Amino acid sequence: MKPKIYITRKLPEQIIDGLRGKYDIRMWEEEEIPVPREVLEEEVKEVDGLLCLLTENIDESLIDRADHLKIIANMAVGYNNIDIHSAAKRGIMVTNTPGVLTETTADLTFGLLLATARRMMEAEAYLKRGKWETWSPMQLTGQDVHGATLGIIGLGRIGEALAKRAKGFDMKLVYFNRSRKYEQEKEWDIEYLPLEKLLQVSDFVCVMLPLTPETAYMIGMKQLKMMKETAVLINTARGGIIDEKALYQALQDREIWAAGLDVFEEEPVPVDHPLLALPNVVTLPHIGSASIATRLKMAALAVQNLTEGLAGDTPRNLIKLKKA
Repeated sequence: MKPKIYITRKLPEQIIDGLRGKYDIRMWEEEEIPVPREVLEEEVKEVDGLLCLLTENIDESLIDRADHLKIIANMAVGYNNIDIHSAAKRGIMVTNTPGVLTETTADLTFGLLLATARRMMEAEAYLKRGKWETWSPMQLTGQDVHGATLGIIGLGRIGEALAKRAKGFDMKLVYFNRSRKYEQEKEWDIEYLPLEKLLQVSDFVCVMLPLTPETAYMIGMKQLKMMKETAVLINTARGGIIDEKALYQALQDREIWAAGLDVFEEEPVPVDHPLLALPNVVTLPHIGSASIATRLKMAALAVQNLTEGLAGDTPRNLIKLKKA
């Protein structure tokens, strides 16, 4: 009997073609609409492998229904959508797709930083509304990026790639990380600072951390008040690391100058979310890795992880529980 696989979103045929014949494949056939919870609950009862997206909440309740499940392959770097402890208790492997999206996400992060600093989206809307009637000395003036201080919170793969881009703009680099990265400090001429000091000295602060119980609401009103009034806060990591209510208030009160957000605590973000109404916020619908080439690589890697696990091998991107 062929191992059974369920894929929670329609993937390009070129990605799943290699699975046909070897596996019994079922797939949610919608590209833009997530699989309904009740459908997923039924599908996992019989499957050996699950390929999911970050839109699926793979919690203990769902895992308890999956009597035959051997591996969960997440098509994302982050895996806060999966209860990895419940999976581990059941002997279920969990994998992610790091590496392949590093450069693409760093591109988007730096682009969001530029767009926010120079008020690009605000300026475009200004032009399209017919407001541009003349040139004036301080019209739509923003913040300089070149020569500014960039604070990176979380110096992982994407944080390093961001640092590489920032060096081309002659930015001074500082970072905060759970552990020191001495080799990277030398390579990128980047200085380690405690979080409080980083917030105080940075002109731009980029959040590049995974969402964990330790990083949830890591940036709240206390931290926002430490930042410069001219500072720009960028988040392309995960919503929930920044307290959105505190951020809204800080932007309203001009505690900080602007924010650029690709991620939100609730996704899709409600259209009436207060942050979407502020002129000094640039918002994107979680498109950090959204280049054609990168998304295809992510899907292919998720499939590779899945097939390695089902073959009895250790998947190359197996997530291991951290020791307490």
